[in-house]
Amino acid sequence: MTALTDNYFTLFELPQRFALDIEALETAYRAVQSRVHPDRFANASDAERRVAMQWAAQANAAYRTLRDPLQRGTYLLTLQGIDVGAENNTAMAPDFLMQQMEWREAIDDAVAARNVGALDALAKTLRDDRRTRLTKLGDWLDSAAWQPAAEAVRQLMFIARAEEDIAQRIEMLENA
Repeated sequence: MTALTDNYFTLFELPQRFALDIEALETAYRAVQSRVHPDRFANASDAERRVAMQWAAQANAAYRTLRDPLQRGTYLLTLQGIDVGAENNTAMAPDFLMQQMEWREAIDDAVAARNVGALDALAKTLRDDRRTRLTKLGDWLDSAAWQPAAEAVRQLMFIARAEEDIAQRIEMLENA
């Protein structure tokens, strides 16, 4: 084993870009995991076992991050020194803010009407919007357009939260 790396793409020997071959990621992940699996170090020293566990933990974190497009986009921005700042940077384009309010109102209206079908339809709309925005995010990241990419990540984070909210509300209505 070589030294631990801070770069997840380097860990898996993958190109540092948004467009990622998921099969290649999975193959690389399995290869790293097989080299650092704790069972391989059962008879090793405490220090060697500890290093193997650190490698395994880093491989797991890297895999989860690179496998998820939104996390991968956020990670690529972080590598460029750009903090997405989703917690404290809520400035977004006015049209997206209006869209957010419309989606939230539609969620509330559907819940008030106990209309699971409307929530399902809204979830589909959000999925379609997410796909479109992920495509744009990839284009911006792979062409080094960092600021539009950071805004897209913040928008995608909102969409992910709205999708989670819809799923929870559907479950609540179905179990009521």
